[in-house]
Amino acid sequence: SRFDPLTGESGHEISRWTIYPKTHYATPREVLERSIDLIRSELEERLVELRKADKLVEAQRLEQRTFLDLEMMEQLGYCSGIENYSRYLSGRSAGQPPPTLIDYLPEDALFIIDESHVTVPQLGAMYRGDRSRKENLVEYGFRLPSALDNRPLRFDEFEALIRQTVFVSATPGPYEADKSSRTVDQVVRPTGLVDPEIDVRPATTQVDNLMSEIRERTAVHERVLVTTLTKRMA
Repeated sequence: SRFDPLTGESGHEISRWTIYPKTHYATPREVLERSIDLIRSELEERLVELRKADKLVEAQRLEQRTFLDLEMMEQLGYCSGIENYSRYLSGRSAGQPPPTLIDYLPEDALFIIDESHVTVPQLGAMYRGDRSRKENLVEYGFRLPSALDNRPLRFDEFEALIRQTVFVSATPGPYEADKSSRTVDQVVRPTGLVDPEIDVRPATTQVDNLMSEIRERTAVHERVLVTTLTKRMA
């Protein structure tokens, strides 16, 4: 029956209740077994490379970690960090783009990239940042080289997937200017509010002036937010 965790009082009885597992993977068993065989083959090749390079510690680390992952996959159907074996589980070749949510969108989907002057560079940086981190993991024997294919899209791969795009930005960058066939200006702010008036005052009396302004506002039961450039200036 249902009960209140605070009072302990029981409610009405329930004839049936579904409890979902904490982790749920839907990979068919035959795909999992084929992937395990491919991972074993890659491990053997990588161990030869590391031992030839006299990287015995890295080889031992990689062997222990991968054997543990394979044992968990065989017994439980998954392991911690199973996404690093996604190339084999999804049947991709080395270097092939990973599947993304974009694959589920229709061909005529409209992409709206907000704050594009920041978002577009971030899209390009995701792959490079992820690659740099994963290369260190591979080099020091924490992951197999196939883990490099568990990655974000490269920017050229992302470009190939987006068909029509609206870049939204108050300060568009050179990429948006180069790619856009038409620029639409929004003159009125969406909130209808105008920019606040900027009043530059002398720095010699800034603290006394600030305290005077604070007292004036608190006298009418208003609140004040003071921002500074650095902690030292505060």
